Order: sequence, then C-alpha cells, then structure tokens
Amino acid sequence: MLLGRPWGRCHLGRCALLLGVALLFDAVGLVLLLLGILAPLDYWDFLVYTGSLILAFSLLFWVTWYSLNIEVPLEKLDL
Repeated sequence: MLLGRPWGRCHLGRCALLLGVALLFDAVGLVLLLLGILAPLDYWDFLVYTGSLILAFSLLFWVTWYSLNIEVPLEKLDL
C-alpha cells in the first residue's frame, strides 16, 4: 500500500529554528523583490534592493543550518 506508510523518515534536523528563520527570510525577500519589480510604485528601487538583501541574509541562515546538521561518525574524528 503506497499511501499507508511513508518511504523514509523526514525530520527538520537539530536546529529547526534556523530552518524556520531561513524560510521566513526567503518568503519575505521574494515578496518584496517581486513587489518592487511588478508593482507600479514610486519606491520600487527600495523594495528591490531590500528584497535582494533579505534573500542574501537568508543564505547565511541556510549555510548555518546545514553546517549544524552535518553528522560525522566518531570513528572518523581524530580525537
């Protein structure tokens, strides 16, 4: 039965708060960027630049979240 049981485990990792912040920054940045591009507003440049900066900051949260979720077995560590 295909719908009765999931194929694999899906988890958000150890730091779900960083994942949530990264997704929030992505959504807000994309909305501001598209609003600045598509809406006929006088302050379109502010929205475009702000959306781009927020998207750039979201990359920092994505890299941090990914780095904190890397799992290295104890055998591979030289302790």
